[in-house]
Amino acid sequence: MTIKLNDIRDNAGARKGRMRVGRGIGSGKGKTAGRGQKGAKARSGVSINGFEGGQMPLHMRLPKRGFNNIFAKDYAEVNLGLVQKAIDNGKLDASAVIDHAALKGAGLARGGKDGVRLLAKGAFSAKASFHVAGVSAGARAAVEAAGGSVVVPEAGPTENEKKLVRREANKAAKAGAA
Repeated sequence: MTIKLNDIRDNAGARKGRMRVGRGIGSGKGKTAGRGQKGAKARSGVSINGFEGGQMPLHMRLPKRGFNNIFAKDYAEVNLGLVQKAIDNGKLDASAVIDHAALKGAGLARGGKDGVRLLAKGAFSAKASFHVAGVSAGARAAVEAAGGSVVVPEAGPTENEKKLVRREANKAAKAGAA
């Protein structure tokens, strides 16, 4: 006997049919459809989760803590010990420049839309050149002690500094016009 794709069925009773509510007394779920008598729970479109009868709900009585910094940088943090292990396993080439793309290719940097930050956890002995968005003091010392180098791009002026420069320029323009 061969099995055909169009003959495949579930075993009898494997899937329970859905209950049709509100379809007469003979079904056992007629009239109120299993919702009992009246009230908020019998009506449609009502979510009672967390409602405490008009009393201030618990989630609103508890204090709020902390905040979400919208200006925080999102770095993929990579430890030197893992970089050394990747170099030893041949996933990274120490003679080439190691940057975000290389670390991502080796499976070390996950996420980090603002680049990679190098951290000093673990032993590091390879002579390697890094181009990363950030580096800890310990990681920089470890890389340079092994004979490598770390290049971090120079950060431009912050938005606040740009504003101050524009404000000074406007003041100078007004003073020159008067």
